[in-house]
Amino acid sequence: MNQDHPDLSVRRQCSLLSLARSGLYYQPRGESAENLKFMEVIDRQFLETPWYGSRQMARHMQREGHRCGRHRVRRLMKLMRPVPIYQEPKTSKKHPEHRIYPCLLRGLSITRPNQVWYTDISYIPMRRGFLDLVAIMDWHSRRVLSWRLSNSMDAGFCVEALKEALAKYGPPEICNSDQGSQFTSTEFTEVLLDAKVKISMDGRGRWIDNRMIERLLRSLKYECVYLNAFEAGSEARRGIGAWISYYDEKRSHSSHGLLTPTETYDTANPNLRAAA
Repeated sequence: MNQDHPDLSVRRQCSLLSLARSGLYYQPRGESAENLKFMEVIDRQFLETPWYGSRQMARHMQREGHRCGRHRVRRLMKLMRPVPIYQEPKTSKKHPEHRIYPCLLRGLSITRPNQVWYTDISYIPMRRGFLDLVAIMDWHSRRVLSWRLSNSMDAGFCVEALKEALAKYGPPEICNSDQGSQFTSTEFTEVLLDAKVKISMDGRGRWIDNRMIERLLRSLKYECVYLNAFEAGSEARRGIGAWISYYDEKRSHSSHGLLTPTETYDTANPNLRAAA
């Protein structure tokens, strides 16, 4: 019994379905070296001027001599997901089927560890491509409780980081995030609800609530990511892990005198120390 050559079989199926055969063999391509360079320029400038939208960013890049128009800047910024701090209608796209929780931080005095955690995602540029970093921080002490790197934008890596933080440090009273689809997903919110954690999400005019973790991510990029230009994901994990350990264990914060985030977290309540 004659067997059709696999390529011939594919041709026949494409003909029946009115499909272009080339589409079945298409392999998605990463961003060009030029676009990756532009993304790094955008990221650096966004840390300096987080109110820039695509129009202002395009003007900045043109003034700096980069041939990058607004349409390309807008596409790259959408890929990188930086959100300008000014508020406009539909600035932040929400998943239509995900529940949005109210912000619980209005007028709240945050005075102790595990009272409020904050989580956020940031773009991490590499020599060839980029990764996304999620970090979970204790608001009062500034301690980074857990973090993960990922090359995809599903909720899985955020859930993993959350579960690790809960297992090591116990549940906080409140966990705050933006309204990104990873944090509004059922997978993420169910972990918090099961742990009896109150869910809080930034609303309109509440961009200031993420200032603590934004400072962390800014320092991480300038002091670690940009200086090393990581080649591979494993290299990025080692480098970022070493920097976060330094940040938690050795870097003092003015708001806590000479204490580091780990010392502030542990000193405030020794019962909250991570399990060995």
